[in-house]
Amino acid sequence: MRFGGLRTRTAVIFVLVSVISSATATGLLYRQSRNFVLQRTQDAVMESFRDRVSALARELDVPPGQDELRRFAQSVVPAVRNGVVITRYGGLTAASDDRADRSRVTADLRAAVTRHAALSWQRVQYGDRPWFVVGAPVTFEKSGRSSGLEVYAIVNLFPEEEDIGRLLRDAGNGMLLVALAAVALALLAARAVLQPVRDLSRAARRLAAGDLAGRATVRGSDELTELTHTFNETAAALETSVGELRDQEARARRFVADVSHELRTPLAAMAMVAEVLDEDAAMMPPDSARAARTVSTEVAKLTRLVEDLIEISRFDAGAAVLNPADVDVADSIRATIAARGWRDLHLDLPPGVRTRLDRRRLDVIVANLIGNALRHGAAPVTVRLRDIGAELEIEVADRGPGIDPAAIQHVFDRFYKADAARTRSDGSGLGLAIAQENAALHDGRISVENRQGAVFTLRLPKSRAAE
Repeated sequence: MRFGGLRTRTAVIFVLVSVISSATATGLLYRQSRNFVLQRTQDAVMESFRDRVSALARELDVPPGQDELRRFAQSVVPAVRNGVVITRYGGLTAASDDRADRSRVTADLRAAVTRHAALSWQRVQYGDRPWFVVGAPVTFEKSGRSSGLEVYAIVNLFPEEEDIGRLLRDAGNGMLLVALAAVALALLAARAVLQPVRDLSRAARRLAAGDLAGRATVRGSDELTELTHTFNETAAALETSVGELRDQEARARRFVADVSHELRTPLAAMAMVAEVLDEDAAMMPPDSARAARTVSTEVAKLTRLVEDLIEISRFDAGAAVLNPADVDVADSIRATIAARGWRDLHLDLPPGVRTRLDRRRLDVIVANLIGNALRHGAAPVTVRLRDIGAELEIEVADRGPGIDPAAIQHVFDRFYKADAARTRSDGSGLGLAIAQENAALHDGRISVENRQGAVFTLRLPKSRAAE
């Protein structure tokens, strides 16, 4: 279970809500129960104390002496749960237990008993323990006047406090059970919520992987179900749109291939005528000679474009195949350069580097890379061959301004031109794309970077058979 995941957050929220609710309810219950228990005890003590004092006061002679006060106090004790009873009359004070701490009868309580001439009580905390202190004046039965005798009872509330403590501990144990139940409910709820989400996630991954027919399973009738319906509708619309685009792309590629093949025959005838005109241009008037050479140049460009289109259509159709042979790579590169009449190149081509590859396709790759460097870079252009173990590396570098960093990732795209203002004489924009396709056909790759100029690097795996 990942920290911070929806399942974890749901469980934490459930537990927090449950614990807070339980703690709040427990706190209120504890407070009400504590007040109820203490109040019930206090009422019972006061009622028993009042009745006992009233019954004994009838037999008490006023004014009493010290011994009578002590006996009176000891007689009241059974009515107050064997607490401590203190009697006062004038300057005399007596207690049912001589060891009793009389300071628990506070001055405030004595003042209340004297002032109101009625039963008064007070809860005090002494030694971290709760005590209940009740006091009452003794009055004459007929006149209702105070006799001057005051009686106080000190009762400990330890049993009630222990009962309340047990109640609190039981409530705490109940909160733990509530928390565990909340975790279980949270996991069940999270599972119910996450299952549609997982289905959506799996369907989205299938969609991203190209399986446009993938759909999420629809369950229930809640908001997530509505989201699942929306996702499935979107996936269906995307499948339809992509299918239409693929059909259009396939038709466009077939059209380009068909047109290219259809143009081949008339272009061959035009090339022958243009070649004848070019040879006879020296005998023509200047304007006619210029026109003849222009026609020859443009026909050659159009022928190259058609050949490139035919070549790229073979890759699109999956019809491109390798015809490998044992090749001396350095000799093959020199042959490519010589066939095109290129000069002033810096060559670093160590002899004896051999492998099995398609010589014609290697010629296409190298020719495109060197031609691109000569057209768009600056001298000197360096061609370097290196044997790096399992691979061969052919590097073509120039000293030009390099390639715009924003254009580097697009240089192998079809028909891409880094400078939109370039003229048509710069080529069709298919050369580097064809080079990359031929490299991929050999399980190789071409990369590009800027150093002192643009550097194109072809890496091809070496054939063990050739080694």
